[in-house]
Amino acid sequence: MLTTSIGLIQKYDYLEEKFKKGYEFLRNTDLKALPLGRVDIDGDEVFASVQEYTTMPADACRYESHDLYFDIQYVVEGQEQFGYTKRAGLEEEAPYNEADDIVFFKEPEQGGAVLLKAGDCAVVAPEDAHKPRCIAGTPCKVRKIVVKVRV
Repeated sequence: MLTTSIGLIQKYDYLEEKFKKGYEFLRNTDLKALPLGRVDIDGDEVFASVQEYTTMPADACRYESHDLYFDIQYVVEGQEQFGYTKRAGLEEEAPYNEADDIVFFKEPEQGGAVLLKAGDCAVVAPEDAHKPRCIAGTPCKVRKIVVKVRV
């Protein structure tokens, strides 16, 4: 999510062409009709992962982060609590998996969360750790599109 220090604010352009392609895909595609799995938008520079799942208790979900890609996490149907904290200083639960561009972290002492409902999105940078798939009230089915934008 776009929360950062003033020293990093100009590191990324959230409106550069790669991001615009992701936003356009989300605005102009029948997201409910997409099959589960990967959808190419611009090769490995921008692509989408179509997911469906039932939300889980927060203690069953893990904080994660990516080195090579931003996430634009867009909820098509359902709702979830979306955990968020800065990545710096977190203790790794498992080492970085280069093939999947993911690292998982142990639960931090402090972290925040935002409620994502259908139509909402969160943009998550490599400096962020996020905890998706958490129950917001009662378990529900979520259809989500995660657009991956290469750093």
